[in-house]
Amino acid sequence: MLFPTREPRLPTPEEALKGRPEPEFPLQERHTVLGTPLGGPYPAGLEVADFALGCFWGAERKFWQTEGVWTTLVGYQGGHTPNPAYEEVCSGLTGHTEVVRVVFDPAVVPYAALLKLFWESHNPTQGFRQGNDRGTQYRSAIHTHSPAQQTAAESSRESYQQVLRGSGYGDITTEILPAGPFWYAEAYHQQYLDKNPAGYCGIGGTGVSCPTGITPGGS
Repeated sequence: MLFPTREPRLPTPEEALKGRPEPEFPLQERHTVLGTPLGGPYPAGLEVADFALGCFWGAERKFWQTEGVWTTLVGYQGGHTPNPAYEEVCSGLTGHTEVVRVVFDPAVVPYAALLKLFWESHNPTQGFRQGNDRGTQYRSAIHTHSPAQQTAAESSRESYQQVLRGSGYGDITTEILPAGPFWYAEAYHQQYLDKNPAGYCGIGGTGVSCPTGITPGGS
């Protein structure tokens, strides 16, 4: 793998790796825990949410264990390189972060509940790292799929910032932006901790609870 020794920073579009027009590997067909298809189109009434909160192995498990989540898959988002490979993302030269895509039933688990899980499952004040995992691919981000999600995510960030600051934490560095292309990760990353129960999980929160009712209505 290519792990840069320089201070982590996002590449410009000109610096980023060029990528490829087609993926080098197929998407795994079904979720190994939930048994549902990973790829869309998804059943009517379901919604999609994308969250980056550090190493996607442990992050994905947080969401597949949540009632109302129909399927989850991991991938890369927020960068410049089309169809990147894991080693390329780890080099810091694609600009992507490791993302969990969550397909959920808003009648069972509202988007606000997923935001609460997101904030409480990691430390969103650490910039280009999460715990001992260091690099731009570990930065915190929410990629939204509608104006309602964007508003809800921004409102939740403001609310959680207040309680974090009261507990001695600094500014939240989480990016919140409309979702761009989502490039699915290699098959061995999908549901990694189900396939490798003793595998590495770097996910850990601050211990500070996120207030409930953090979004102004909506799912």
